[in-house]
Amino acid sequence: MSKDHFVLTAVEALPDYRLRLTYADSQTFLADLSERIRTTNFLAPLQDAALFAQAKVGFAGRSVDWIEDELDLGTDNLRHLAVEQAGGIGHERIWTWLHDTGLTLEQAAEALGISRRMLIYYRDGEKPIPRSIWLACLGWEAVRPKGNNLPLHAPSVREYAALHAAS
Repeated sequence: MSKDHFVLTAVEALPDYRLRLTYADSQTFLADLSERIRTTNFLAPLQDAALFAQAKVGFAGRSVDWIEDELDLGTDNLRHLAVEQAGGIGHERIWTWLHDTGLTLEQAAEALGISRRMLIYYRDGEKPIPRSIWLACLGWEAVRPKGNNLPLHAPSVREYAALHAAS
């Protein structure tokens, strides 16, 4: 399966430790790396503005490289970061939700009222995750329905705490 939406075709280093990223699906994103560079040890060398400015497309468009085989970031993670910073919902949230709930793709798709294929599109970052789908994920987590019967109300704070204490 082609994941062109994670293949980087161009990168431009911008002031204040930001990157303009252009992907093979013609989408362009801005990613602000300033906080990560400031707080992550392995990215600390990028505090040197001259080094940061050397950002280039890595092998097969799958990374942004500064020092080959030593200092790079994956394009899937950068896209997720840029989507989240722009106020969207990054695909990694679906991965995490699936892992945390233990649901299979089939179970999760049924719980969300969507097709398995659409859930895979969202999980793999091939389609943007609608706010309503992410809210449904959060709602499912809040009520953790058992069986095919959906709850009739959202739990109170006490009920929510009791539900999660038993887990």
